Amino acid sequence: MNAPFPYPEVQSNVVITPVDLGDAKQATRIEDYVRDAQGAIFQRPTWLLAAEKACGHKATGLIATRSEEIAGWLPLSEVHSHIFGRALVSSGFGVGGGVLSEDDGIAHALGHGATELAQRSACASVELRGGVIPDGWHVVNESHANFVADLAEDDEAQLLAIPRKQRADVRKSLAGDLTITTGRGAAERDAHYAIYAESVRNLGTPVFPRALFDAMLDAFPETSDILTVRHEGTPVASVLSFYHDGTVMPYWGGGVFAARRLKANERMYYGLMLHARARGMKRFDFGRSKTGSGPYKYKKNWGFEPEPMSYGTWSADPSQARNVDPTDAAYAKKIELWKKLPLGIANRLGPIIARGLA
Repeated sequence: MNAPFPYPEVQSNVVITPVDLGDAKQATRIEDYVRDAQGAIFQRPTWLLAAEKACGHKATGLIATRSEEIAGWLPLSEVHSHIFGRALVSSGFGVGGGVLSEDDGIAHALGHGATELAQRSACASVELRGGVIPDGWHVVNESHANFVADLAEDDEAQLLAIPRKQRADVRKSLAGDLTITTGRGAAERDAHYAIYAESVRNLGTPVFPRALFDAMLDAFPETSDILTVRHEGTPVASVLSFYHDGTVMPYWGGGVFAARRLKANERMYYGLMLHARARGMKRFDFGRSKTGSGPYKYKKNWGFEPEPMSYGTWSADPSQARNVDPTDAAYAKKIELWKKLPLGIANRLGPIIARGLA
């Protein structure tokens, strides 16, 4: 793959090669490219390397160069799982990623290059979470949507920007006995993981390894933190967020059963909006949700408009492509069973399974 690619989409002077992100100089070079191209956090080598450190999924990717200058980048995590199989994913544990290039021909060629790399790596499939999807791939449109909106200029304007019914719940949360803390230390990490683990168990989903959250916080020391809501001193809701390119992304968050009654999630997200604006953020990225799901409707209640997402998958044998969508009907019975597991058992088994859901 060191010779010019034989695809008609690209000029003969464009070379596509795999990269070793263990090479600090190469990783820094690509970081600079992602920054200058205003790429997503999931396209940063830092993200891929943190995922590799936590869960062992090799951080790799393909670059397109023209006259030795980067003209395109496809970040990839080589995911290995005894349960879900092997795949190249752009990007592991991300909801976005895909090819970063201003040239569609180069974008298509990078996708084709990923199929070759997958076969060399004994990976059954390639998954692109956004960006240009090469012709001939299986494309899923509108199964998921993302929700992004501008932050208001001040606290009162932010409150008034929330639709009336949801605003009433936020006001209730502000009147309740709830307090907020933000930080990155051991106490905040412990509280967040305990809450998140309980929250996803209640939803029937295995929890990610604690090492993943620690690795991400350590990898983004200036652009990540945890916001936790407490009731009478007890943590009841918590979210780990990233700050990237003027946007706050509440990424891994949840609440215990009492959080709904206490309106702790409303306090959490409204508090994060204010906290993010104080950090200089201009936009709030509420993240993706399955179209028509409860979280999808919840985010619309906050006044966010859904933006359909497109994901592409390639597999030499479509029957071997992995399915890691927890909302798929095939997992319905397993989800109901998982909800009934004692929390201690779920927390021991969950990380073993969930590391393969990258």
